[in-house]
Amino acid sequence: MLVVIAILAACLFAFNIGASGSAASMSITYGTKVIKRKKYALIIAGLGALAGAVLGGQHVTNTLGKGIIPEQIFDIHVACIILLVAGFTLLITNYIGIPLSTSEVTVGAIVGVGLSFQQLNVQTVLFIISFWLIIPVVAFLITLIFEKIRKKVQKKMTYRPPLKVLTFLLLITGIIEAIAAGMNNVANALGPLVGADILSMGLGLPLMALVVAIGSIFFGGRVLETNAKKITSLSIGNGIVISGATGGLVLGASLLGIPIPMTQVTTSAIVGINASNNWKNVWKQKIIHQIAKVWVTSPIVSLVIAFALTEMVVHQRFEQVILLTLAIVATFILVRYREKPKKALLREKEISWRKQ
Repeated sequence: MLVVIAILAACLFAFNIGASGSAASMSITYGTKVIKRKKYALIIAGLGALAGAVLGGQHVTNTLGKGIIPEQIFDIHVACIILLVAGFTLLITNYIGIPLSTSEVTVGAIVGVGLSFQQLNVQTVLFIISFWLIIPVVAFLITLIFEKIRKKVQKKMTYRPPLKVLTFLLLITGIIEAIAAGMNNVANALGPLVGADILSMGLGLPLMALVVAIGSIFFGGRVLETNAKKITSLSIGNGIVISGATGGLVLGASLLGIPIPMTQVTTSAIVGINASNNWKNVWKQKIIHQIAKVWVTSPIVSLVIAFALTEMVVHQRFEQVILLTLAIVATFILVRYREKPKKALLREKEISWRKQ
């Protein structure tokens, strides 16, 4: 029964990965009107995810299934906890409007289990976290530098590449980005199953890749439309740099077996383009603050929930869970208590200003 639950949870997780992360990989190509019809963009995203997962998804899968916690504690109960925590955390936070990273949620859940068992490969965790910090910064710098170079060259040269050439290049970089998404993201759903020996790599990769592709093709339209609206101001040249940088960096990280928050890499690349126009004001944008919150919130939320469930379900220990719950409630009350005086003070200032 638990095997069925684990596989169904993984399939549901993979389906949501396709409907959100993989579908978003073609946002730039669709937003710049290189691909004008939504269904074609979604088909390419789905097929790209399928190809990426089958060709190179085993590297990140091995990291998530065997690299963070020892194989001997990775049983069916642990796999179910990780998949259910990752899936429901994404579901709940999406409902209340907090966007979380799929890779970070999955890693956080695995770390939470490892902390409960007091068995964790700290070196691997630190290696992954270092990439979470470095890769988005590198994406930002690449697009910033390329955009500055492009502007200088444009001032000195009157030659403009043919539109068909630029369109073709953006299509190619979009396909690379879709392949990179499949190579990195499918592992989030498959890793726990492989780690618990529920599915083999040979059977699991094509199965989960197919589920991701189906989710992308049939239910990724909303995410594609939403993301495309955010990038309508980008030129085709900007799109090539952003999509190429994102796809290349995530592809490289995937071959190294590092699960990467792809959406944040893309956003950092877009911010790099904006920073080339106005360096000072870009740091005041809300999107920067949102990225920072997502980086911190994603793994912590899933870590806490996975730790609590492992303590209760596997170890039958409730003391630490009760203390953890009390600490969270106390923190929430303190935060709300501090917010209320600030709001009251602001209202008083507003009333006095109006009287004047």
